Amino acid sequence: MTKPDIESKIKLFALANSLTENALDNIEREHLVDLGRKEPVQAKRREYYLQFDSKFRQEAQIMAEHYEVFYCLERSIRSLVMQLMLEKYGEDWFNTNVDEEIRKNVEKNIQREEDSGFTIRSEEKIDYTTFGELTQIVTKNWPAFENLFKRGQRAFQRITNNLNQLRGPIAHCCPLADDEVVRLELTVKDWFRLME
Repeated sequence: MTKPDIESKIKLFALANSLTENALDNIEREHLVDLGRKEPVQAKRREYYLQFDSKFRQEAQIMAEHYEVFYCLERSIRSLVMQLMLEKYGEDWFNTNVDEEIRKNVEKNIQREEDSGFTIRSEEKIDYTTFGELTQIVTKNWPAFENLFKRGQRAFQRITNNLNQLRGPIAHCCPLADDEVVRLELTVKDWFRLME
């Protein structure tokens, strides 16, 4: 094979590779998936990040995975509660079917956030409830949820209480013990089994 033939084949290979990479980029973008083709991109770290104790940086890296799982779980639970309450009780469900004490707490949380001058976290009042209050909303309005959670209200309460306990260390920047990592995985599985 001559040198021009080799160069031509290398160019064709590079072009084919580039086209394939571009097509895969489009698939990832259109379907919001990560095919794991790229090395993880380290988030831009401020120059002071390396000044933190390496133990804390290692803990943060481990805890990030648990945070992601809980973030997705909690956001999906809040969305589900909102959807089912809207379907069952209509647009004004928060005012008509949520206990006054929870509504007052939500209003305080919203006011505190507005007074801070920071960007408000959400337009939805449900996002200002605690995880425990979220459980109370579901329990008080069980008819909106009983067809979904076929294992019953007690199973729902047990699982959400466990999730609330596990949420504490994750939300308050404390490492999860190995047993609690296992418990988190099992409890998330339990959550999805509630809907089988």
